[in-house]
Amino acid sequence: MLKGTHLIDPMDYSIEELDEIFQLSNQIIANPEEFSNLCHGKILATLFYEPSTRTRLSFEAAMLRLGGQVIGFSEANSSSVSKGESVADTVRTVACYADIIAMRHPKEGAPKVASIYSSIPIINAGDGGHQHPTQTLTDLLTIKRIKGRLSNLKVGFCGDLKFGRTVHSLIKALSRYEDNKFILVSPDELRVPEYTRKDLVKSNSEFMECEKLEEVIGQLDILYMTRVQRERFFNEEDYIRLKDSYILDKNKINKGTSELVILHPLPRVNEISYEIDEDPRACYFKQAKYGMYVRMALIAKLLGLR
Repeated sequence: MLKGTHLIDPMDYSIEELDEIFQLSNQIIANPEEFSNLCHGKILATLFYEPSTRTRLSFEAAMLRLGGQVIGFSEANSSSVSKGESVADTVRTVACYADIIAMRHPKEGAPKVASIYSSIPIINAGDGGHQHPTQTLTDLLTIKRIKGRLSNLKVGFCGDLKFGRTVHSLIKALSRYEDNKFILVSPDELRVPEYTRKDLVKSNSEFMECEKLEEVIGQLDILYMTRVQRERFFNEEDYIRLKDSYILDKNKINKGTSELVILHPLPRVNEISYEIDEDPRACYFKQAKYGMYVRMALIAKLLGLR
């Protein structure tokens, strides 16, 4: 039972517990009306200490579609944090008013601290460059619904693999499933961190690293795109030399198979050309919608309502 538990790290739940969440997500997708009053009388508090569009609105939409209500703040300056209140005191106070909390914080580990002091479930909605577990649940549900499985996949990650928290979390999550292979496409400056490579080795997952997307895209079942950020480079020349290698356009996507699935955690800047949006293989906006459904399922599970 997940009732009363916290979700701080994607690894907090077993594969079986994740399956429970995905099964409930699928039931909600199939018959949303059945769940429209499930959270009647319940309140979600969204404590967002830094800006967010998709994650915050997705949580709020999830609770409203379950028949519940939402309170909270969307930036630290609009709360008592601006007066110096600690995370511990904030969550202890908010727990007096709400039944469940979704928290985003710029400091790594802040939701973990919150969970120690909270009498109600805490969901980590992103902590710095550390974890973003509900994005990982979103990604897994999307892959499972489109591909029908979470094992025996060849998954490519492209762009900023060094600083992308969604990349690190999804690689770790997918490495728990059998026979998944990973192709990591990035400039040398933005390779995955050493601890991610160690995790892959520890899980006996097959992986390779390269710099050219067009050389490997034809092998992939899933392509997970992220933005290459100019500010991460030591000099402008290297950025200019490499930046176009990581823009997915028609020339590159035409080298992929008809079964390729393109994902992106969003927001997109210029790493996926707008011409790709009409391609049936582009699933990133579908992915955003599945994020709402998986958060609905997660809220229901943590409140013990399903």
